[in-house]
Amino acid sequence: MASERLLVHNVYFALQDSSPDAVRKLLEACRKFLTGHPGQVFFGVGTLATELARPVNDRDFDVGLHIVFENQAAHDRYQDAPRHVQFVEENKATWRKVRVFDSQVER
Repeated sequence: MASERLLVHNVYFALQDSSPDAVRKLLEACRKFLTGHPGQVFFGVGTLATELARPVNDRDFDVGLHIVFENQAAHDRYQDAPRHVQFVEENKATWRKVRVFDSQVER
């Protein structure tokens, strides 16, 4: 049953300006707006691991966001949460490309 599976929400942001300052600002915004939501099991945000450059590594991003939710319902609530909506509104102009990968994982 889907409600018994964890929902893993991975978002990869490629920035218009990939300077260290711009990356730091997005990392700070993620921590400010996207942590502590009901139903979150794990939160992590970081940068491209520049030393990993194998042919299979997708390197077209600056910031990777990783959130695990207790189920899809918690994820769906997060999508409409005021802090998440504010994060998108305040930061979307800085994004060149955003890719979202959601998967369900057995407990």
